[in-house]
Amino acid sequence: MSELSFEQMLEESLKTIRTGEIVTGKVIDVKEDEIVLNIGYKSDGIIPRSEYTNESGVDLRTLVHVGDEMEAKVVKVNDGEGQVALSYKRLAADKGNKRLEEAFENHEVLTAKVAQVLDGGLSVIVDEARVFIPASLVSDTYEKDLTKYAGQDIDFVITEFNPKRRRVIGDRKQLMIAKKAEMQKALFERIHVGDTVEGVVKNVTDFGAFIDLGGADGLLHISEMSWGRVENPKKVFHSGDQVRALIKDISGEKIALSLKFPEENPWVKAAEKYAVGNVVSGRVARMTDFGAFVELEPGVDALLHVSQISREHVEKPSDVLSIGQEIEAKVVDFNGEDHKISLSIKALQAPADHSHEDADVADVDIAAVAAENSAE
Repeated sequence: MSELSFEQMLEESLKTIRTGEIVTGKVIDVKEDEIVLNIGYKSDGIIPRSEYTNESGVDLRTLVHVGDEMEAKVVKVNDGEGQVALSYKRLAADKGNKRLEEAFENHEVLTAKVAQVLDGGLSVIVDEARVFIPASLVSDTYEKDLTKYAGQDIDFVITEFNPKRRRVIGDRKQLMIAKKAEMQKALFERIHVGDTVEGVVKNVTDFGAFIDLGGADGLLHISEMSWGRVENPKKVFHSGDQVRALIKDISGEKIALSLKFPEENPWVKAAEKYAVGNVVSGRVARMTDFGAFVELEPGVDALLHVSQISREHVEKPSDVLSIGQEIEAKVVDFNGEDHKISLSIKALQAPADHSHEDADVADVDIAAVAAENSAE
């Protein structure tokens, strides 16, 4: 058997490698944009920055150091300059795809950072493997602007896995729906009519506000926003406001809320404050042809009949009064059960012995008051 030359023995002692093979080597040099590995082959392996990370402009010297041991995937045995072209990123992507496949098969919930906001959705990276989450699967509600998710960690599941077509689809929406269903169940098991709850204003409309109670929304109707009169809910509430409310009714999945707390009912002490004969002040809130409604305090209105406005003849209240005007009048009738109070300015002007006569005249349109209130 002939003896082999030193060069032949050295060459045979070095392993052979193939494209696609995974090799392990030791870092012998690191540049800003390149890593050099000793992989036990006749040539060193080179990992350019573009094959190490997706982050452009990063200085590799801050990530890798001489002496580090690392694995890489062979891209080319000869890169044209006699060196082996390697990729750390592709090896990581292969591992990532395997991780995604396992998550897909096991319906596992994954958490990853949003790497990019695209026109049609979000791109996230799991171990260098990309997952696309379509805009329709980002949230359980329509979101026109997805930029708020940039750089955020989000949870999702893999609903489609086809790495050959580079199609890996994530779904965040179903997780949100499932979570809300659990929260809704827990909420309805906990709350009862009469309970006081806290929530956040989600949306405000002309007829009321929807309050997020953490699992379900409650409707705070305009008529339940105050013991007083609310003309425009949008001037009172805004999205994001914290609200403490009373549960007025629960019907199936519908929750009716109210800010009319019983202990704050202004009619509780109204009999004493607005007893017949008391002189009170208030603001003209609205007018009809037969009289003006005067707000004595939020939730307590009184009727000033047209015949009780002045000792002189008044054709219509609007001839002598204006909305928002402050007036002083005498209480000539009080009906706490029906929440009706009648006022008279004329009674303050007339002699005292005519006060009973004035009171009788003030009762003329009690039925009209009831009709006016019910119509509103």
